Amino acid sequence: MAPNIRVDHIGIAVESVASAEPVLTALGCEKIIDDTVEDRFRWVYYLVGDASRIELIEPLAEDSFLTEYLERHGPGLHHVTLEVADIDEVIGSLDSAGIETIDRRSYDEWTEAFVSPRNETGVLFQLMEYTDAFTDGRDFDEESFFMNGVRLSTEE
Repeated sequence: MAPNIRVDHIGIAVESVASAEPVLTALGCEKIIDDTVEDRFRWVYYLVGDASRIELIEPLAEDSFLTEYLERHGPGLHHVTLEVADIDEVIGSLDSAGIETIDRRSYDEWTEAFVSPRNETGVLFQLMEYTDAFTDGRDFDEESFFMNGVRLSTEE
């Protein structure tokens, strides 16, 4: 049986959210989350239609992973995030196919791991399993944020 998985969002690296945001606004996107990670980078989620999301990510620190990425590649597609119901199951499936995952980390709000862009698609995939804590203290509409209003679950 295939793992319970879906596209969560597309991440786009930008020099400046303020400069890139008008493009998303003109496309009818609605800003739903604007946050930072350890003063290293800013991430802003935009809702597109019925729970599709685009994330703009902007470096805040001189030595951020985004700074190096933007110097080498310029603005553009950075990653595709896949929401997974069971990250261990998905990593096991990838391992069985001979595809290595890297940089697994657990936070209060999610657990993540990555498939290097050195895979045959050339795309960096972020695997993300949300925890209940993700929605705590955030001011957004879960009905719009999550497809069908709910996080993925291992239950059918």
